Amino acid sequence: MTEKYDWSQRHLIDIDKEKVALSTEDLHVFYGNFEAIKGVDLAFEKNKITALIGPSGCGKSTYLRSLNRMNDMIDTCKVTGAINYEGVDINKKDINVYEMRKRIGMVFQKPNPFSKSIYENIAFPLRRHGIKKKAELDELVESSLRQAALWDQVKDELHKSALALSGGQQQRLCIARTIAMKPDIILLDEPASALDPISTSQVEETLLKLKEDYTIAIVTHSMAQASRISDYTAFFYLGDVIEYDETRKIFTTPKIQATEDYVSGHFG
Repeated sequence: MTEKYDWSQRHLIDIDKEKVALSTEDLHVFYGNFEAIKGVDLAFEKNKITALIGPSGCGKSTYLRSLNRMNDMIDTCKVTGAINYEGVDINKKDINVYEMRKRIGMVFQKPNPFSKSIYENIAFPLRRHGIKKKAELDELVESSLRQAALWDQVKDELHKSALALSGGQQQRLCIARTIAMKPDIILLDEPASALDPISTSQVEETLLKLKEDYTIAIVTHSMAQASRISDYTAFFYLGDVIEYDETRKIFTTPKIQATEDYVSGHFG
């Protein structure tokens, strides 16, 4: 039973402030009277992949969605505390969340391409943000598809429906659509949970390449995936972070017994 653990124990490493791309301080998330996130302090290092792991319902997806204010869309949700990005607390009321989300993009669990062509999936939101010249759109479509490791597969079919792509291709298209907005940070909420092993591997390979240019935070239910692709791992439980460390340490020499039991499959 989880009652055997001392949840007052914590082991959270500090990231050098000069290397931090995004951080939260005393972040709380409430759904009505229910406190889903309980004062989380966490920092994400630039050009690294950080995995958020933990049992279902522990708050990892809720926390991730807070990082670019996606929880604002839920009427009953209230978020307090600081979300620091480039010296600004982006949790303040006067923040332009639409502009902020261009810098902190998000890819969801289920691939959600628009019911448009492959080309338009990327060009359409760019036009909405003021980019009109075809040459510039063409360049951004190609460069983002290349970064998402999809260009060679679709370059001759750009005007075909995105819905005809495989699940893995659709997810990489969604990653390309996010990249096209030129973000600094990419948030991914279980992006491979609906994919087969081959597609999952392709998405993982894409993310490993992308961290050269982006900071990535990923919620995953797969311990194998977290160990394969992440540099840091945070173990969430009951709305709090119990342990945060380099991934190799989390999976080989964790400091907290609950973490060891969870990553080894003996939790509960």
